[in-house]
Amino acid sequence: MHKSTQAVVAELSSAREAHDQPLEGPWVKTTLPGPRSSYLLARQGRLESNARSYPRKLPIAIRRGAGSYVEDVDGNVFIDFLTGAGAVALGHSHPEVVEAVQEQLPLLSHALDLPTEIKDEFTSAQLAKLPAEMRERTKIQFCGPAGADAVDAALKLCKTATGRSDVVSFHGSFHGSTHSTMAISGMLAQREKVRNTMPGVHFFPYPYGLRCALPGDPETVGSRCAEYLERTLKDPFGGIPLPAAVILEVVQGEGGVVPAPTDFMQAVRRITRELDVPLIVDEVQSGCGRTGTWFAFEQHGIVPDVIIASKAIGGIGMPLAVILYDASLDVWTGGAHTGTFRGNQLAFAAALAAGRIIDRDDVLRNVRILGERTLEFLDQLVRDYAFLGEARGSGLMLGVEVVNPATGAPDGETAIALQRALLERGLIVELGGRDDAVVRLLPPLNVSSVTLDQALGILRQGVEVVCEPLLA
Repeated sequence: MHKSTQAVVAELSSAREAHDQPLEGPWVKTTLPGPRSSYLLARQGRLESNARSYPRKLPIAIRRGAGSYVEDVDGNVFIDFLTGAGAVALGHSHPEVVEAVQEQLPLLSHALDLPTEIKDEFTSAQLAKLPAEMRERTKIQFCGPAGADAVDAALKLCKTATGRSDVVSFHGSFHGSTHSTMAISGMLAQREKVRNTMPGVHFFPYPYGLRCALPGDPETVGSRCAEYLERTLKDPFGGIPLPAAVILEVVQGEGGVVPAPTDFMQAVRRITRELDVPLIVDEVQSGCGRTGTWFAFEQHGIVPDVIIASKAIGGIGMPLAVILYDASLDVWTGGAHTGTFRGNQLAFAAALAAGRIIDRDDVLRNVRILGERTLEFLDQLVRDYAFLGEARGSGLMLGVEVVNPATGAPDGETAIALQRALLERGLIVELGGRDDAVVRLLPPLNVSSVTLDQALGILRQGVEVVCEPLLA
């Protein structure tokens, strides 16, 4: 019989308390993958699609998790700074969130889009999180449970409302892997073998100071990118018809943890308002407190037309995705965008519990304080090691780019080696950006300062090991 989540949490409680204190010696007791992980990875290779991704660079099989930690089937314990690609906002198996899901489970788990009390409570809570000027004029659309479906819904909404067809996106963007969302994503590799993707997508430079397509001073890259967008969209010979929407990430995640500067965000908002083009902000990864405010766009003093939210909105990884949009765009007819799993009552329960904890424990303050400390640490690593090109991020959505010291080009091979060195020392991190050369940190929003410092210590150890061949 499988153990209950509460039993798992109880078993891990003593281990979690121990891990909140500095540990001596390695946490990883076997080679990686260990024998049991090797067995499950081999079965996965035989039985699952070649599309699987994370096990290729993180060769472990997870048994259970609690807080900032996961344990594999071989008994190795890791600090998890991947957290379900940001979906596990409060760490694994948060007892209060687990309890909320358990209380809801025998009552109702699935209700399509019929109204329920807990869904109404969730809706009110989400609208209350918006800036004051948006609350009274915003509607919510429940989508399929993945962020990509919410992106697709946002595109359909704006095309329906405007009667236009084209979409503007940005270099380095990632909005999903479905047929439509990969068409508006900058990542070429995922669509190179897929013909006849969604037409009418136009990509513009994103203000990525280190690698922007527009050369010049990194300090002014935001204004240059916005000016280029404005000139092109307003130019009758610019070649691009007035789009149905402009979609962007306030902090590019898969693109390498690249925050947009305020001057760029404000200029894009001004341009889209002047042209009557809906502005969609994709907050699938940056939303729900990840950057230190509930939504990242709030830090730039703008009001978008459409917000896409998923991942952390489900509390502890429960699948849930929504779009929040200005009521003037609500031209849907009944059934215009549906999904069998858009009424996940368990996800509503988890989301409400997580939201209460975030407010009660002032978790966003923790995000801001520890995020600033981590960015200072990463900046120091960049100063200390030539193969680290730039540290950047916002709140606890952070990254450091690995480069070739001689050329400054992204060095994905060394980044993979660093990811492996960290895993062997007990720290799980993600890679992203050009050539997968950005080491990404997505800790739980409520991570303790002790656990964070321990993880950063492991990061420095890994950098020292990987750096040695480059200095030889």
